[in-house]
Amino acid sequence: MSLEEIRTRIATAEAEAGRPPGSVRLIAVSKVQPDARVRAVLDQGHRLFGENRVQEAAGKWPAFRDAFEGVELYLIGPLQTNKARQAMDLFDAIHSVDRPKLAKTLARLAQERGACPELFIQVNTGEEEQKAGILPAEADAFIAECGALDLPIAGLMCIPPVEETPALHFALLAKIAARNGLEGLSMGMSGDFETAIALGATHVRVGSAIFGEREATPR
Repeated sequence: MSLEEIRTRIATAEAEAGRPPGSVRLIAVSKVQPDARVRAVLDQGHRLFGENRVQEAAGKWPAFRDAFEGVELYLIGPLQTNKARQAMDLFDAIHSVDRPKLAKTLARLAQERGACPELFIQVNTGEEEQKAGILPAEADAFIAECGALDLPIAGLMCIPPVEETPALHFALLAKIAARNGLEGLSMGMSGDFETAIALGATHVRVGSAIFGEREATPR
């Protein structure tokens, strides 16, 4: 499927949900994609990309940023505290703030740097043991804790369980965001982004539908 087809489907979903054109941002998930595929999407004018690993992004994106103006890079995968400083230098937004220790580290680094990327809190809506994210029952308290640390929390992110109906998880995330005064909702991927848009997504993360299936090893 082409990038233009994805953009058209997003615009249609916005219209059907009664939302303004351009209210949903497309994060092209470029993790474990060869440089040639990424460059092809850049050549089409797209500038917002998502990566899962700090190390991979650090090896891939400086050269692309030198070659293409206006690139925005989001971290959408788990962040280890020992890579937080590097992540803050590399990414424009971090969509995977998921625990108090990480929040405190980001707050300390933000004070040192005098700046901080836009942050989204990851909520483990399916309460899956193997998945990162704050539990829904703990989300309100964690959001308040991040606010007390003066972190720029713009919204919430979730990755629903693959075997469950995603709409239920998107609705839960939207409910948590609304009661905490957060507008950003990073939710929806290649197979369900239109459902996410109908339920309020502001950012959708699409990888394979744009780039094709991922290769076995990075780059």
